[in-house]
Amino acid sequence: MLHMTLHMAKRVVLWGVLLSLMAYGQDTRGQDTGSVRVIDGDTLELAGEKHRLHGIDAPERTQTCGTGWACGRAATLALRDFIGDRPVTCTGRKRDRYKRLISICFVMGENINAWMVLHGWALAYRKYSVEYVAQETQAQRAQRGLWSGSFIAPWMWRKGKR
Repeated sequence: MLHMTLHMAKRVVLWGVLLSLMAYGQDTRGQDTGSVRVIDGDTLELAGEKHRLHGIDAPERTQTCGTGWACGRAATLALRDFIGDRPVTCTGRKRDRYKRLISICFVMGENINAWMVLHGWALAYRKYSVEYVAQETQAQRAQRGLWSGSFIAPWMWRKGKR
């Protein structure tokens, strides 16, 4: 009887995990793991697939901040340096209008999306998620990355509000 109860409990937990992944909106591709190419501060290429980092927005590669500081390039380099040659795992959600997977990515178990915001190289993209607002607040208070000077939010910069 006890064996049967444990067996049923395991099945219930497994179904719960599967249902929560489905509710999360995980893309049918699942996970990609391997070495990456950093495209910019919020986009990676992994296993031939482009991954847009969920819930964050980093300066565009050509974006400048303050008095001409190449903050977009700095964000890209910060991400590249953080990852180094370590393997990355990305879990895809759904696709954006550019057909990139919207993903949460990890290197050695650390959430890359959160790391970029916590170190001030990206902003919490509140239009799509409030998941990284606490990390943004910490970066702002510590004046890390973009917060060390003046900048225009990447979504405003793209709209030409430069």
